[in-house]
Amino acid sequence: MNPFLPALRMLLVLTVLTGVLYPLLVTGAAQVFFPAQANGSLVVRDEVVVGSALMGQVVDDPRYFSGRPSAVNALQADAPTLMASGASNLSQTDARLQADYARRAEAFRADNGLPADAPVPPEMVMASGSGLDPHISPEAARLQAARVAQARGLPVESVLGLIDQQTEMPDWNLLGEPRVNVLLLNLALDALDR
Repeated sequence: MNPFLPALRMLLVLTVLTGVLYPLLVTGAAQVFFPAQANGSLVVRDEVVVGSALMGQVVDDPRYFSGRPSAVNALQADAPTLMASGASNLSQTDARLQADYARRAEAFRADNGLPADAPVPPEMVMASGSGLDPHISPEAARLQAARVAQARGLPVESVLGLIDQQTEMPDWNLLGEPRVNVLLLNLALDALDR
């Protein structure tokens, strides 16, 4: 018996099962049970998609909170609004990476009117592994509150209250740390102005 024909039939059957039917089933189930997540957790404001709750954005307007730095966007002269994905792959002992840390810490202090020796939260100095992390710690947000409040003409207490409202607790109160989604926080700021 020629083994070619059974092998070809098996290839076709498995291609249809795993390449067509299974993806359709998983996509359909995701659309039914988790429609927002299946469609990228898009955030819509005034019927316009303004971003995704799962992806960090480049923000350099003093009226908004800044997210984590991106190693990829630092390499791009023409960085897009949404962060590109990737990391630097530099060792922790690499002098270039240490210089990046020092530069980012100095810039964070200068942007937010902090003393030269003020500690800077690690996520504001170190780029995330993917370059897409949308969260910062509540501490990093609080350090930016005075700058944002001044730029918007708001009381600092209002901005700090908004940070507290937008702080997400660890998953199941067990996994991870409290965090603030920068995009959602910035959109909540815009809602104050309305």
